[in-house]
Amino acid sequence: MEKKRVLIVTQEMEPYTALSEISKIARKLPQHIQENGMEIRVLMPRFGTINERRHRLHEVVRLSGMNIIVDDDDYPLIIKVASLPGARMQVYFLDNEDFFKRKSVFEDDKGKPFKDNQDRMIFFCKGVLETVKKFGWAPDIVSCHGWMTSLIPMYLKAAYKNEPIFKNSRVVYSMYTTEMDSNFDNSMIEKASINNLEPEDLSAYLDNDKVALHKGACEFADAVIIGSETLNDKESKVIESCKVPVLEAQTEEAYLAAYLEFFQAQLEEEVQS
Repeated sequence: MEKKRVLIVTQEMEPYTALSEISKIARKLPQHIQENGMEIRVLMPRFGTINERRHRLHEVVRLSGMNIIVDDDDYPLIIKVASLPGARMQVYFLDNEDFFKRKSVFEDDKGKPFKDNQDRMIFFCKGVLETVKKFGWAPDIVSCHGWMTSLIPMYLKAAYKNEPIFKNSRVVYSMYTTEMDSNFDNSMIEKASINNLEPEDLSAYLDNDKVALHKGACEFADAVIIGSETLNDKESKVIESCKVPVLEAQTEEAYLAAYLEFFQAQLEEEVQS
C-alpha cells in the first residue's frame, strides 16, 4: 500500500526558530506522523536568525532559480535543505535576500512588525506551492501552521485548483492566536491576487474592510485545528462560524495522537469524495 503524503508548512520550527507554540508542534508533529507510516515533507522560511553553518543548511540547486512575483516585482526563490537533528527527516527552507535576510523574524528591534510582512507572506505561500510542484510530489494532506501560511488554503482551492499535483490534497489549517494581521492593509488583497485571481476572490480575508487572515484560511480549508490553548474573541468567532471539521485545542500529552487521528479522518473523507 502506498504511503500517504503529508506536507507540513510552518512559519516556525524548533531548533531553527525560538521556542513557541508553533515551533514546538511543528518539530514534533512531522516526526510522529512519519513514525506512523506516512511520508513527510516540511517547508519553512529561511529567516536570517537561522544559523546556516550550525544547522548545516545547503542550497538545493535543482529546486532554486524560480522567481516569485509579488506586487509586479520578481523575487528570486532559493531553496535550502537541512537534516533535522534527532530524526530521519529533511527540512526545506525558502530563502530570499529581500524578505528573509534580516536578523529578526517578524518585528524590528523596537518590537514593531515589519511593514512588508504581508509581502513576505505572499512570497512564502506562493513559493511553497511552486516548490512542491517542482518536487513532483503530490501531498494527500497540506498541514499549515501559523498566520504566514494562511493564504495556502485559498491558493490551493482557487489559484492552483487545476494543478494535477494538488487535485486530491486536503488542507488542514492550524490556527494559533496572533494579532499580526491587525498591521496589514487592504493592499494585501490585491497583491495576493495571483494566477488570474481577482481581489473579490479573496473577499473571505476581509472582515468589515479589515484584513482577517484566520477567517479567510478557515473558509477555504477542509478542516481546522485549534493550535493555541486560548483564542481571543475575534478568533473564537471565526471558529464558531467555521463550516468544516474542527479539532479543539489539545493538551501537550494528547495532541500528537489527536492530530494523527484527525489527519486520518481527512484521508477517509478524501476517499469518500
